[in-house]
Amino acid sequence: MPRPPKHAPERGDARTRLLEAARDTIRAKGFAATSVEELCQVAEVTKGAFFHHFKSKEGLGVAAAEHWKETTTAFFASAPYHAPADPLDRVLAYVAFRKSIITGSPAEFCCLVGTLAQEVHASAPDIRDACAASIFGHAQTLEADIAAAMRKRRVSGGWTAASLARHTQTVIQGAFVLAKAGNDAALARESLDHLDRYIRLLFRLTPPEKASP
Repeated sequence: MPRPPKHAPERGDARTRLLEAARDTIRAKGFAATSVEELCQVAEVTKGAFFHHFKSKEGLGVAAAEHWKETTTAFFASAPYHAPADPLDRVLAYVAFRKSIITGSPAEFCCLVGTLAQEVHASAPDIRDACAASIFGHAQTLEADIAAAMRKRRVSGGWTAASLARHTQTVIQGAFVLAKAGNDAALARESLDHLDRYIRLLFRLTPPEKASP
């Protein structure tokens, strides 16, 4: 769940500056390649300040995932895709919004918790669980609109609002992986176009409207 990137840590208390430094550095380099020393340098704090706020690098990883959840929750809550009156239009507007913020390099638009989960899911279960809370928590915010669209359009089948909400995140996270592999944001946007078409087909919108380029 990316948010508009920031290229330098926010000036504030040492803890916030370290969390912002972790957000940007881990997305660019990965968790293992990010050292405590580098985070302190980027955040412009001492190593003593780091260990005052975090017991370990893993502790920082958990806190970074939680910070990501808090900030992205606020970011998506105020996003324009909530505006349409029709619930299906809101779901499709969500996909369009996610596509619109895939700009710049993969390090700028990729998801911190997705990056962390892929790397440390087996080696750092506390970080993994914090990432899961963020990813699944965000998926849950889509369920009400999907369920309302299903009722309004009398759509049912072997799937639920919750499963489709999770699938949107599967596509988005996979799109980030493809963009990283190809070093090309267009690959991620292409996947979001296919997600738009898939949702339209599920809700029997025929013919599917052409997704925006």
